[in-house]
Amino acid sequence: MHYTPNIDLAFISVEHIMRDVNYGWMIRYIHANTASFFFIFVYLHIARGLYFGSYKSPRIMPWSVGVIILVLMMGTAFLGYVLPYGQMSLW
Repeated sequence: MHYTPNIDLAFISVEHIMRDVNYGWMIRYIHANTASFFFIFVYLHIARGLYFGSYKSPRIMPWSVGVIILVLMMGTAFLGYVLPYGQMSLW
């Protein structure tokens, strides 16, 4: 494994993946763009639910579960964003 989950070495290991691992840069960019597109599709799905009134009775429970999943996804995305410990992650 090339990633080191250590505060002092995380950014260096991501740099190593980007520069020295074969197609490491491509894997990282595909991963980042796929995550962004996933959130775009989630927001479109939420907009569709709001447009059609899917939050109204009798579908309150599935909508509530969806909101909980959205919050968990946002937390996971935040942790994935700060994991490399780059300059933007520390601000």
